Formats: sequence, C-alpha cells, structure tokens
Amino acid sequence: MTGSNIIDLNAEMLAAAGESKAWPFEEAKKIIARYKNKDFPDTVLFETGYGPSGLPHIGTFGEVARTTMVRHAFRVLTQDKVKTKLLCFSDDMDGMRKIPDNVPDRAALEPYLHKPLTSVPNPFGGDYASFADHNNAMLCRFLDTFGFDYEFASATQYYKSGRFDEVLLRAAERYDEIM
Repeated sequence: MTGSNIIDLNAEMLAAAGESKAWPFEEAKKIIARYKNKDFPDTVLFETGYGPSGLPHIGTFGEVARTTMVRHAFRVLTQDKVKTKLLCFSDDMDGMRKIPDNVPDRAALEPYLHKPLTSVPNPFGGDYASFADHNNAMLCRFLDTFGFDYEFASATQYYKSGRFDEVLLRAAERYDEIM
C-alpha cells in the first residue's frame, strides 16, 4: 500500500479487474498465482532496471510505466491489502561501452572506456561525482516529473555496502554448477 496512490476498490471495479484480459492484469494474476499456496511476503517487489550509460529517454519511461501498470493491477486484484514497492535499479557498475555523442569533451572520456560508469568522471559539470551519478540524478528527476512512486537503488552502493556479498559467495561456491 502506498500513501500517495489511492486505489478505487468498489465492487464493480473489482469484478471488472478480476475478469480483465488486459496484459497488466494478466501479469499481475501470474504474480498472485505464485503465492497460491503460501502467504505473500511483507512487501511484493516490482523492479525496473536502468543503464546510466546515457540519459533517461522514452524507453526508460516505458519500462517504468509498464511496471507501474502491473503493480497497479496487482494492488487492485489484491484489494490493496499487500504492500508493494517499485524499485528502480541502476546498473551503474556496468562498463562504459562507448562514449555517447551528446556529452561534452568526448576525448576526455576515452581513457575510461570499459570502466564502471561510477568511475567515469562527470563531463556535464555540477556537483555529481561521476557520469553515472549525473545520469542517476537525471533519472530520478525524470521519474519525479511524471509522478512515479518508486525507490531508487544503485548497483555500486549495493556492492560497496556488502548487500550482495552472501549471494556472490554462494555463486562462487557453485561456480561449476552455474557455468
């Protein structure tokens, strides 16, 4: 449940939602079906990914909008009794594969090709520590402008905080199985 987005739960709306074949409702029904024989977790997580190798664009908007539609359908179908969260996850540890055409002083970024985007200097000026930090801030501003209800997360922050350590150690232990 989110405080800022009230769901209309009248009987007619609930009946229509339950019968809806619209894809957000179909996807939400699949999520609900996963929990058929068990309780929902405290919070059901809906997640989008963002690659900050460039500025947010219409594709970024589309991904967040589609995920938000499924989240909304889920909330309607569960009568808003299950807490949800939308996490916008920035893959800012990805390497800079190429230098975008729309950045100033492209030549200054050439030594940073294939380095994590959070290790690439910010060419735009301002108070952002890196190329990724700048683009992550632009993402948040972009999403805020359109009124999305989300939480932002950075891969760099997750790695540095140790949040991924347990899973990474488990993956290393099962390297041969995985590969």
